[in-house]
Amino acid sequence: MGLHLQPIDVVDTISKEDFRNKYLLPRKPLVIKNMARSWPAFEKWTMDYMKETVGDVEVPLYDSSKADPAAPINSSATKMKFTDYIDLISEKPTDLRIFLFDPIKSAPKLLEDYISPKDLMGGFLDKFPNMFFGGKGSETFLHFDIDLAHIFHTHFNGRKHILLFENKWKERLYKIPFATYSLEDYDIANPDFEKFPALNGVEGIECFLEHGDTLFMPTGWWHYMKYLDGSFSISQRAWDQSWSVKARSLYNLTIQRNFDNFMKRKFKNKYMDWKEKKAIERANHALEKGLPK
Repeated sequence: MGLHLQPIDVVDTISKEDFRNKYLLPRKPLVIKNMARSWPAFEKWTMDYMKETVGDVEVPLYDSSKADPAAPINSSATKMKFTDYIDLISEKPTDLRIFLFDPIKSAPKLLEDYISPKDLMGGFLDKFPNMFFGGKGSETFLHFDIDLAHIFHTHFNGRKHILLFENKWKERLYKIPFATYSLEDYDIANPDFEKFPALNGVEGIECFLEHGDTLFMPTGWWHYMKYLDGSFSISQRAWDQSWSVKARSLYNLTIQRNFDNFMKRKFKNKYMDWKEKKAIERANHALEKGLPK
């Protein structure tokens, strides 16, 4: 048994019609090898170029430690000058990551270096790309994105290992109530099925990105990422056309997030203990019922 992981579909290029019919509408992940080869970034985005362009701005860093129950989601572990951080991940392994870095604020010049794939779909949030940096061995815990956007995730300067799971598996993945992430007590890349039996039989997709590869990740897909080298990525987001998805996104970003932060502040460990217990109960129930059907 174990996890049932299938290799991701990979193409060099793809037409708008094929992309829409085979991946966008069925919401199926895809790697496009050549999409970023026409970008200036494909040649320009080295570690040295990033240091030169962004400079000594101080950035928040995140590690692999378990989230503080009293802290809002996405609270950083420490801070460092960007240039020092790039030196760090270039020289040795570290679990420190830059998460949701906004290049517009610090280095608007970077916006000239990539092209939104509008030839494949519309709805892009052109002014709000995110960049992610990680040291060799650093991991992004299993979660899905709170805004439920479609994502084109392009990687640079190294390799990244990614596991993807459709949202229908959320209970079996030990989803935390009122959150978009899973129980942090297991390693999805090497799960202990005796301790977390609901993971046994979960179906997913495995993906490896290299320099210039672009991952299309549809709305709602859970993802775990591990940096195999010190490297970085840019994510371009596009809205799903479904009004139900947009409504759920608005709920996640406002009501759910604010409620969860309020409960963390007020009840702290007691609230987190309840959420973890509930995640385990729901996972075991889903396993017993053979869900999802």
